[in-house]
Amino acid sequence: MSFVYLLIESLDELIYGISGAAWPLIRDDLHLNYIQIGIALSLPGFLSNFIEPFLFTLGDAWKRRAVILAGGIFFTISLALTGISYSFLFLLSSFILFHPSSGAFVSLSQASLMDLQPERREHNMARWTFAGSLGVFIGPILLSGAAYIGFGWRGIFIALALLSTLILVFAWNKIPKEANETKPPVPRISDFIAQLRITLHALRNRAVLRWLILLEFSDLMLDVLYGFLPLYFVDVAGFSPAQAALSVAAWTGVGLLGDFLLIPLVERMKGLDYLRISVIIELILFPLFLLSSQAWLKLIIIAFMGFFNSGWYAILKANLFDAMHGQSGAALTLDNVSGLFGKLIPFGIGVAAYNFGIGTAMWLLLAGPIALFIGLPRKGQKSKVESQLDL
Repeated sequence: MSFVYLLIESLDELIYGISGAAWPLIRDDLHLNYIQIGIALSLPGFLSNFIEPFLFTLGDAWKRRAVILAGGIFFTISLALTGISYSFLFLLSSFILFHPSSGAFVSLSQASLMDLQPERREHNMARWTFAGSLGVFIGPILLSGAAYIGFGWRGIFIALALLSTLILVFAWNKIPKEANETKPPVPRISDFIAQLRITLHALRNRAVLRWLILLEFSDLMLDVLYGFLPLYFVDVAGFSPAQAALSVAAWTGVGLLGDFLLIPLVERMKGLDYLRISVIIELILFPLFLLSSQAWLKLIIIAFMGFFNSGWYAILKANLFDAMHGQSGAALTLDNVSGLFGKLIPFGIGVAAYNFGIGTAMWLLLAGPIALFIGLPRKGQKSKVESQLDL
């Protein structure tokens, strides 16, 4: 059963990998500036954070399978719309549709995977992250190959829509009708409100707040960095768009190795112990990456960064699910509420890049590992704090 959820995650991250690496091509084709790119990277996710909490709450209070599959339908439609975009507003609209659809299709699949084996959440989150990293790694390579043969970014998004259709059909047949099949055919307002109260009550748990905040800051070295990295390589390091796509593939490829090694690692040591070490390493590597004047050295350093930030998302998210005591949909809802602030960050980076240059703006991302260094619980602190602040 877990395979279908991992396949959905691989598809989502394959799309993400292609989208990130395609920005130089999309920018040139649609004549976008950095502020428009910042809006496209921020606004869809920001708006989605007002919609997804209702979808996640519905996934807990009603039929999760129905919500997942409905999300998959709109997920596929949005990919086709991206492929035929002819203007900034059309592209932005397709992204706005994609984000909440991905929340229903992908995020609720993640919650279902977490519910399968509650005692092995870190392990399953490591598998989930590896499946996603595989998609991110393949994405820039596919885009580079498509650009080489003249297929273009539009054609590859149409192909992604077709692939999404196949996976949606597979999910339709494989995701079982669970106990919530007995729920009424139409969701009841009373059930929805009761679940929403449970979610809001969790905000009183300081351990939950800790993991929500750290997840947002960790994203500076993950998705936010990924979104601007191809543009940085083109505008600062002097790479061509195709070379930038391959450079990002090197980053994600080494990260893929790290995610693969994380699966057996979390069986032998605590994820938080590994996370503390990797944060210190990233605090050293990222300034070296920005200060280096040699393109080849930047490429080597970013590859090491991709290796050592492996597991950040998996470990932090698994701890959030643990702190929520099995309320997986509620965990996703709170993650999205906190993301209202996090989704504004790419816009801020875009504005800074527009005014001061992307080389200067990238220094803002250093706030991510700094926050983790300060905010991660020290050894022996976690159990003490969480035992006092259980729901």
